[in-house]
Amino acid sequence: MAPHAQHNAHHFATSSEHPADYSKPHTHTAHEPLRVHVERVVRQYFALLGDEVPTDLYELILRQVEEPLLSVVLEQTRGNQTKCAQILGLNRGTLRKKLKTYDLM
Repeated sequence: MAPHAQHNAHHFATSSEHPADYSKPHTHTAHEPLRVHVERVVRQYFALLGDEVPTDLYELILRQVEEPLLSVVLEQTRGNQTKCAQILGLNRGTLRKKLKTYDLM
């Protein structure tokens, strides 16, 4: 991660401190598409930054989404990387590389 990305990561994390509670099936936000949540959080992120110009935003958002995605699918497959790769539509080698990137192995 670039040196300035850490500062941006802090802003991004604070803009998503109150995520939707998906454990409650009848909440309004739980039924919204992921795209709606992403759009909302990115808008909040820009609002928090004010006049500051973000850098590496694409990488930052991918990391924020990819790590929990990998973690949850790996958990659901009880650590079975072959099943995890199949569910995600990834080559097993690519999955392993990503798991190493996020220290999930």
